[in-house]
Amino acid sequence: MTGPADAAARLTGFVAALRAHGVRIGTGETVDAAGAAAALGFADRVLLREGLAATLLRSTDQRRLFDTVFDLYFPRSVGAPGNGPGDREDLRDRLAAALADHDEALLGRLAVEAVDGLGGYGSSPGSDGWSSYQTLDRLRPQTLLARVRDDVRARGGAAGFTDRLLEDEIRRRIEVFRALVAAEARRRVAERRGRDEIARRAVAPTADRVDFLYAGKDRLAELRRTVGPLARKLATRMAARRRRAARGSIDLRRTLRGSLSTGGVPMRPVLRRRRPARPELVLLCDVSGSVSGFSDFTMLLVQALHDQFGKVRVFAFVNRIDEVTGLLEHGAADPEGLGARIRAEATLTGWHGSSDYGVALGEFAQRYEGAVGPRTTVFVLGDARTNMSDPNLPALRQIAERARRVHWLNPEPRPQWGTGDSVAPLYAELVAMHECRTAHQLGALVSRLLPV
Repeated sequence: MTGPADAAARLTGFVAALRAHGVRIGTGETVDAAGAAAALGFADRVLLREGLAATLLRSTDQRRLFDTVFDLYFPRSVGAPGNGPGDREDLRDRLAAALADHDEALLGRLAVEAVDGLGGYGSSPGSDGWSSYQTLDRLRPQTLLARVRDDVRARGGAAGFTDRLLEDEIRRRIEVFRALVAAEARRRVAERRGRDEIARRAVAPTADRVDFLYAGKDRLAELRRTVGPLARKLATRMAARRRRAARGSIDLRRTLRGSLSTGGVPMRPVLRRRRPARPELVLLCDVSGSVSGFSDFTMLLVQALHDQFGKVRVFAFVNRIDEVTGLLEHGAADPEGLGARIRAEATLTGWHGSSDYGVALGEFAQRYEGAVGPRTTVFVLGDARTNMSDPNLPALRQIAERARRVHWLNPEPRPQWGTGDSVAPLYAELVAMHECRTAHQLGALVSRLLPV
């Protein structure tokens, strides 16, 4: 940091980048963060990081995003890269020693040096860019495992560690170094292209804003851990809506009649009382291919909200449809295995394994006609890609006529609807279709669309 103006610019840019990724930060939190930064100073990055995290974050699932953006705006070193490539073997020797000593400060300095000497590419002075992949590919820190293990043992630093635990600990230290290299390469690119641009484009979003269709296994596992908090938030919101609805609306005719005794002034409004019943919910879930992650998460969310509904029935399909309500309830203790158990125990496919919405919707309309009634809200979960088969619009029309409402949640971006084998525009003419790509969008839609 060169002065108060630079510090203030970095802090405000840092807060803006977090807001752009969906972290809710108000003016009060920003003022608190500025106070913490002024009190802690910028010399000790670890202390500054924890102080800003304490003032700006509201949940632990935002910490990964926070750390990545923090490294962009408050890097270990600020300025141009160093003096070019050094001795790779000498760098590996010093890295092995730092890993054996578990010296995190030295690991940070070595990460800067490694990107300096091994990560630059291009022909212009000072390099056109920096690559963490290229740095790690040339340095190959993972091949130091045996060497570091033997060094730790020779120094007597393996007390309390079995061979397996010691190797796991060294792997963890190597992963820390790899993360430091990635952060340094990202920092250098940010200096050239602009921190705000890199923070917007190159920082992984929080789990609730990751597209279902592109989430890997680790992000899906992280998403499953957010089901409980999201369900509690939605349950509170739905209960509040139900209480407000129970108060009823003004009965204008009775209110005016009662106002005759006061000369026509409605002193005492008369309310038309309601007795809201808990809605019934039916889910029709495509569990094929990449859509399965979206369907699994939604089923888990609805299961967690079970007490908010009078009845919940869940049906899964690929090209055949089968009720999986019982399997879903059994899956409460094993959310990661829910999808696999459904595909193993339910009859979801016929003579081929590709999605066929027409057959599935037709089979539901025939076999489970009684599942849908005037109090039922139906949610269809899927991308509406029929693999060029008949979409069976009459079946969806029949379901819509029997249900109170039908909502289709599509995990694909709206511009992709109608492309290739997608018949989303045809289905959207019969029922309300909503883009639902992330858990954040899903929570908002569930809160807004479900009846009270």
